[in-house]
Amino acid sequence: MRNFLRARGGAALAGATVLVLAGGAVGCSGGKDSKGDDAAAGGKRTVQQVLTAAYEKTSDAKSAKVEMTMSMPAALDGGGDMRMSGVMGWDPTVMDVTMTGSMLTAEPDAPEQVRMVWRDNVMYMDMGEAAAKDMDGKHWVKLDLKAAADSAGEDAGEALPGLDSMNQSPVEQLALLLESPNLKHVGEEKVGGVTAQHYKGTLTVKEMMESNDSLDMLKPAERKELLANIEKSGIKGYDTEVWVDEDDLPVRMDVGMDTPQGNVDMSMKLSEYGAKAEVQVPPAADTFDMMEMLKGLEDLTGEEGLSGEEGLDGELTGA
Repeated sequence: MRNFLRARGGAALAGATVLVLAGGAVGCSGGKDSKGDDAAAGGKRTVQQVLTAAYEKTSDAKSAKVEMTMSMPAALDGGGDMRMSGVMGWDPTVMDVTMTGSMLTAEPDAPEQVRMVWRDNVMYMDMGEAAAKDMDGKHWVKLDLKAAADSAGEDAGEALPGLDSMNQSPVEQLALLLESPNLKHVGEEKVGGVTAQHYKGTLTVKEMMESNDSLDMLKPAERKELLANIEKSGIKGYDTEVWVDEDDLPVRMDVGMDTPQGNVDMSMKLSEYGAKAEVQVPPAADTFDMMEMLKGLEDLTGEEGLSGEEGLDGELTGA
């Protein structure tokens, strides 16, 4: 059981890490007036006007093909690289992607490739035939992200950071970029053979939290505690960039975070806006519920919640 948890559970959490960190960085849901008043391409529109148009067109598109890469320094728990490709939809968030990379293969028995399906804030991961032997013949691992956050309780911000902001759509990234007080036009560049205009901005952690409508549910004391926890981790802010094509649609979006252990970088390339994103979840008979498994382990050990070294991370990694 311990080896199974290390290989299978670790791979599942690696996938969650990609989405958690990306979602935590792009959880903003609306744009305020920006100070960016540089002339955009040809001097015809301001940066604010271009990105506002991109925000509106992307929001209307509701889906796209996506290729995403993410890298975390080895000094961070779960560090490594991850590559994802497939289709993503937003409003509501849905995904059907295939993942590869060292974040998945840290353990010897971990799969080299994992398909992930996301719908209704529940993540399903196809762990393959080898894993099915340890999961009662079932191929898919299920992780209910809301249930995981609820189980983490007061320490959710440390155990599962960013789950409340787990919407990493391009619409949210554009909204975040529009909040930047130093928004600027970098210049014209080629992205995958497409001519695009490059824009860039930065936000401090405090500015990100102030512009993040999804945090409105928190009480003042809870917001203060969350800010303190993030700052304690050494993250000072976020660099966010977007490349917009002639149709006012983003073809690439990057988010970077500087941590004491090194840079955390996420890059997403988008194409075929409006691509079909009708995600089908796997049958229950072929699904292994990770939350039920962890609850069973808690009942056996007498542990409470999923936070701390002996909770979620300890059980899954054998720490």
